[in-house]
Amino acid sequence: MLSREEVARLSDASEEIGEILRQCALAVLTSGEQGDDAEAMLKRYADFRIQVHQVNRGMRIDLENAPACAFVDEVMIRGIRELLSAVVRDIVYFETEIHPNPYFDLDDTEGVTNAVFEIVRNAQLLDAQREPNLVVCWGGHSITTEEYDYTKEVGYQLGLRGLDICTGCGPGAMKGPMKGATIGHAKQRTLPGHYIGVSEPGIIAAESPNPIVNELVILPDIEKRLEAFVRIGHGIVVFPGGVGTAEEILYLLGVLLNPDNVDMPFPLIFTGPASARDYFEEIDRFIGLTLGEAAQSRYRIIIDDPVTVARTMVEGVASVRQWRVDVNDAFYFNWLLSIDPVFQQPFVPTHEAMAGLDITRELPIHELAANLRRTFSGIVSGNVKPLGVQAIREHGPFELHGERDIMQSLDGLLTRFVAQQRMKLPGGAAYEPCYRVV
Repeated sequence: MLSREEVARLSDASEEIGEILRQCALAVLTSGEQGDDAEAMLKRYADFRIQVHQVNRGMRIDLENAPACAFVDEVMIRGIRELLSAVVRDIVYFETEIHPNPYFDLDDTEGVTNAVFEIVRNAQLLDAQREPNLVVCWGGHSITTEEYDYTKEVGYQLGLRGLDICTGCGPGAMKGPMKGATIGHAKQRTLPGHYIGVSEPGIIAAESPNPIVNELVILPDIEKRLEAFVRIGHGIVVFPGGVGTAEEILYLLGVLLNPDNVDMPFPLIFTGPASARDYFEEIDRFIGLTLGEAAQSRYRIIIDDPVTVARTMVEGVASVRQWRVDVNDAFYFNWLLSIDPVFQQPFVPTHEAMAGLDITRELPIHELAANLRRTFSGIVSGNVKPLGVQAIREHGPFELHGERDIMQSLDGLLTRFVAQQRMKLPGGAAYEPCYRVV
C-alpha cells in the first residue's frame, strides 16, 4: 500500500535509474535459464523495456518485449512476478529513501549498517518471532555435477533439521542447497520454507535468481550484499567455487578476525564431496599463508559427510542463539558484529585501483584480508560484470602486484580455478584470464 506521493517518487526514480532497473528486471525474467554472460543476455533482449506508472491503486509495471520463458500460456509465472516486484522495490527504494537521505551517512560504519538493515527490513526478510535458523550457503555457479549433487544432499540434511537456506540466489552451489532443503522441509512439514536470495545489480545479470528463491533482496553494491549475508545469517556453509567464493571467504574471515568479534560464535564450515578435498586443502594453505592460524581456527573442513555438516551447523546455530540471549542481541539481525570500514566502502575495480592494491604481510591482517577480497572482487567483475568485461576488452587484463610468495600462491589458486572451469560456466570460447599476476 503506497500513497500517491510515494508512487510518484517511485515512478520518477525508475526513469532516472532506468538501465539498472532494466538489467535487473531482465535477469529475473530469465530466471532458471543457464548462462553467465550478461552482455550476451542484454544483447539478445536489446528491445526489452520496463516502465513504472502511477495509477490510483498504486503502481503498474509495464513490460515490452519481455522474454517468453517468463510466461506460461501468456501468463507470467507467479514466482517471477514476485521476483520482479522485489527488483523494483529494492532498487527504487535505495534511490528514493536511502541514497538521498542525510540520515544515512554511507561513509560511516554505523550508517552503512543502518542502510543494510533498512533495505532487508523493507524486503520483509526480518521476523522478530522467528528462531535463529538461517544458514547461508556460498559456492560457485560453475561446479561439477558431483559437487552440485553434494550441495543438494547437504541442503536436504539441513532442511530435515528445520534450517532455512540463504544463498547468492544463482545457479550451481546457490541452487543446490535450496533444492535439497525443499524436500527436507516437505518431509518435516515445515512449509513454507524460506529460500532467501541476496544479490546486487552488478552480479544479478550473470547469476539470475534460481526458481526456488522465494524471498529476494538486491543490495546496491557487493560490500552491502556481503554485510547483509553476515548480519542476517546464523551460520555459513562454503562449497567449492571460484573467485567469487574466495572473495566471500576472505571477507568473512577478515570480519571475524576483528578483535571485537573474537568471542562471538559464528559457525563456518567448508565442505564438498571427496573430489573436493584437494580444493579445500589449497584454500586452507592460502589462508594459512596470508592470514595465519587465527583465521584457520575460525572454520572447520568436513569432506563428503552431509549429515555431519548438518549436525555441526545445528550445534553452531544453538550456540549463536544462546550467545545472543546472553548479550541481548536480536535473533534476526547481528547488530553486535563489528565490521571495519575497509570492508564496507565500495571498491571500484579499475585497472589503476587493481594495480595499486597492496598485498603484503606487513599490513595488519584485516587490511591484507580486505585487499585480497578486493583482488578477487575485481576478477569477478572482469569475468562476468558488464562494466568489468568492457574495461578488460578496452584496456587488457588487470595487473596484480604483491609479495612474491603470496602472489605465487595466488597464481596457483587462480590457475586451479581456470583448469577446473570455475571462472565461468563451460561452453563456448575458452576462458581468457582477465588478470595478470606480476
